[in-house]
Amino acid sequence: MATLFTKIINREIPGDIVYEDEHVVAFRDIAPQAPVHIIIVTRSEIPGIAALPTTGDHLHLLNAAKKIAENEGLDNGYRLVINQGADGGQTFDHLHVHLLGGRQMAWPPG
Repeated sequence: MATLFTKIINREIPGDIVYEDEHVVAFRDIAPQAPVHIIIVTRSEIPGIAALPTTGDHLHLLNAAKKIAENEGLDNGYRLVINQGADGGQTFDHLHVHLLGGRQMAWPPG
């Protein structure tokens, strides 16, 4: 069964898509945790970091994050978050990166 993210990628459900290429799709989070909160997902359904293959779409996540941050004007900085597993806060079994910015980030998170 397709993940929620795959349904957004395939335009089966709506998403505010801000970037896409042949490897990744990025869209605004529907419950943002910062002024800019964008989810960057692999086109292929990789369940998470623990299941990373040695090649594939996931290799393009960080390059896409850099491009999107520049497009969003996050010149003062931003945070990238990848959650793995239930204890790590992962809620969708589809590899994705949270791009958070537009304000000073606190540390430690969560």
